[in-house]
Amino acid sequence: MKTRISILIVLFITTLTYAQEKKWTLKECVEHALENNLRVKQNEYLVESSREDVVSAKGNFLPDLGASASSRINSGLSQDQDGVLKNTNNFTSSFNLSSSGVIFNGFRNLNTSKQAALGVESSKMDLQKMKDDISLNIINAYLNILFARENLNVANTQLEISNQQVEVAQAQFDAGVKPKGDLLNAQSTVATDAQNVVTLENTLDLALLNLAQLLQVSPEGFDVTDIDVGTPSASLLYDNANVVFEKAINNRPEIERAKLDVENSELAIQIAKGAYTPTLSYSLGVGTSYFHQFNNLLPNQSNSNFFQQFNDRFQKGVGLSLNIPIFNRLQTKASVNKAIINQKLSELELENQKLQLRQTIEQAYLDAKAAAKSFESARISLDAQNESFKNAQESYNLGAMTSFDFEQVRNRLVNAEATLIRAKYDYVFKTKVLKFYYGEPILD
Repeated sequence: MKTRISILIVLFITTLTYAQEKKWTLKECVEHALENNLRVKQNEYLVESSREDVVSAKGNFLPDLGASASSRINSGLSQDQDGVLKNTNNFTSSFNLSSSGVIFNGFRNLNTSKQAALGVESSKMDLQKMKDDISLNIINAYLNILFARENLNVANTQLEISNQQVEVAQAQFDAGVKPKGDLLNAQSTVATDAQNVVTLENTLDLALLNLAQLLQVSPEGFDVTDIDVGTPSASLLYDNANVVFEKAINNRPEIERAKLDVENSELAIQIAKGAYTPTLSYSLGVGTSYFHQFNNLLPNQSNSNFFQQFNDRFQKGVGLSLNIPIFNRLQTKASVNKAIINQKLSELELENQKLQLRQTIEQAYLDAKAAAKSFESARISLDAQNESFKNAQESYNLGAMTSFDFEQVRNRLVNAEATLIRAKYDYVFKTKVLKFYYGEPILD
């Protein structure tokens, strides 16, 4: 028994340790979000609901079928065959089976069925749009973690450099080469850098928390794998915004959704006009009945048995019905006019969606273009600051530069490194946004 308990404890600890050490990849984050996001699940149910609308619309082509049965006991005065009122008690029962359907109603059933099919596609486009938005949010949150982690790494490096400068300043102070003020300045820099490390650690924790909440998972032990974004090319992937727009207009779900709405409005006009046409329907029915009189039977008269009456009273019927609309208080005319207005609104909404998409892509292209220039400028600036820092560090170590001047050079280097990191991840994300609208994979 003790052995089993020990094994279970070891397995539990191993599983817990593995869960805590597991690092999420970008692809895993996106896939998990799309599979578990509550809003995505809601929209998936909406797609299923729209499919049921298709089933219902197709059912309008089928005849209905219904059965009925009734029984009644009568007691009181009723005429016999001689016309004499007598107090009688009798029982009656009837059984019926009926069916009816539409032969023609101005193609309203057909157009309603087409509308339901479009509704399924529209729901799918809404779902895809939501998934795309969630994917972009996840990628942005993921890159924010990498950005915060790289900033933290730079801060830790700067803290190590500051500690080394304290050692140099301490040695120079002990040798009488530098005043105590330089040592205190170096120690103050270490304290500032240590505080900056704590701040950036908190920034990283908040970025991890944000992504964990988007994924709806516990933030305890949550972490992601690093992506080597390297040094992205400063040249843009596409020549101009119009190249991206021409591709996006054929693959974006919001545009497809607007096109489906236009088709839907055209069908709505046909459905409304269908009310002008006659409706031809049919009906089928079979039935029988049973009668039993309990008293006041004529001499030599008796009630027939149930099955004989069931057979003798059996009836069949077939009917056709033609309903011709003549005047319905202008209701049909108003419905047709409203459907035409809704069609025009749908067409305007399609153009509005295209305009918004173009504006969004043009803004994204300009943002990416500006980010590329900022990234290139930041890279050039960092190279210059690195050279300046190397020279300053040698001068400081030789005692040819004051600690204040050295600190100014170091601060410029730190700012240049932070600017480059920020520009790099900003450029990477905005490049992915352009690839997203162009229809290229963005999880690489």
